[in-house]
Amino acid sequence: MRLREMTKKDIPGGVRLNTVAGWNQTEVDWNRFLDGSALGCFVMEDGGKVVGTAATFCYQDRFAWISMVLVDPEYRNRGIGTQLLARAVQYLDESGIPTLKLDATPLGKPLYEKMGFVREYEVERWILKRTARRELATCDSNLPADELPEIFKLDCDLFGADRSPLLGSLHDRAPEFTLAAAKGTQLEGYAFGRRGLFADHLGPWTTGDGETARGLLAEFLRRSSRETVLVDAMKSNRLAGEILHYSGFTVARPLTRMYRGPNAFPGKPHLLGAIIGPEFG
Repeated sequence: MRLREMTKKDIPGGVRLNTVAGWNQTEVDWNRFLDGSALGCFVMEDGGKVVGTAATFCYQDRFAWISMVLVDPEYRNRGIGTQLLARAVQYLDESGIPTLKLDATPLGKPLYEKMGFVREYEVERWILKRTARRELATCDSNLPADELPEIFKLDCDLFGADRSPLLGSLHDRAPEFTLAAAKGTQLEGYAFGRRGLFADHLGPWTTGDGETARGLLAEFLRRSSRETVLVDAMKSNRLAGEILHYSGFTVARPLTRMYRGPNAFPGKPHLLGAIIGPEFG
């Protein structure tokens, strides 16, 4: 077996692994990793077959995300995941990134703690199951592109770093899911979404006041036609949880946001209802 940098030729192998694991990523998501961190994504291969992956994603050199640590079920318990994770950490350390972050499952949390990661806060995955619609709802209008910079500026303040290239990619692929709420000329909240392998995924999603949050979620659900909808919500944001519960969502699993390093740019997570997802933060 050989651990090496991932290339775009490996994307089908990555999709195969996340499909086996029941994860929602598509080829588009893997391209986002490789476009954003061409040298920071890795695979373990065996005879040309991708049997493990790990990805990184940097935000303004302030902090970086580690995700997509996947291992083929037939190759588990051989230390492959640990090797891939260690290689991702090594790459980011050598790149001079001061803070590393990730969203850990309960199973992965002990491993990350051994590597020096500590808890920041809790995230909960909520899932909605409903009858799929055959046709998309007609959108009243998509958000004009000239309104995006204001959203990007607010998101940078809330997230802790500029991620406009990633948010721009979400908008380009699913403009109908880019939503904004304003009072007069004041931006009150925003939401983005993407179409995953088996579900539409809402995030990021700001709550602000209850009226804004409910409106953004309701409009997203109206524009989505999928049977399954996912939201990775901040557990500390009780308003987000109440709105999701009222809208028919149920909690599917917990996640723990963890970091290693100074965490000098924590953002304002209390103003976010949901993250993009554990793969992007």
